[in-house]
Amino acid sequence: MTLVDSCVLIDVIGEDSRWQKWSSVALAAAADEGPIVINPIIYAELSAGIETMEELEYALPSEDYRREPLPYEAGFLVGKAYGIYRRRGGGKTSPLPDFYIGAHAAVKHYRLLTRDAARYRTYFPRVTLIAPE
Repeated sequence: MTLVDSCVLIDVIGEDSRWQKWSSVALAAAADEGPIVINPIIYAELSAGIETMEELEYALPSEDYRREPLPYEAGFLVGKAYGIYRRRGGGKTSPLPDFYIGAHAAVKHYRLLTRDAARYRTYFPRVTLIAPE
């Protein structure tokens, strides 16, 4: 299974001129290999750019995007990653959405489709990433 990062979906849905082609091709390839998963954090990030829930549901049909809750084990891992981030001088006062997404992929042993690989490699090095070279 592949958890898909919101940046990839924003590229596809928003028709980003720089990343749409890469994201569309990578998303289609991942879907050919198995289920595509999203969680409430990803859903929330996407909702910021879409007017209604109906439009978001249309963009992310449930037959194509499996919806999963964030596992409690992931919540624990988020706290650990955030602690490392803060000790390294990170300035955010609450965990970043990427921590929730990376932790979900880590505890469920999912691949993660993203184009923002640096943070995931740093805080979730065992997660298999599908990312641009």
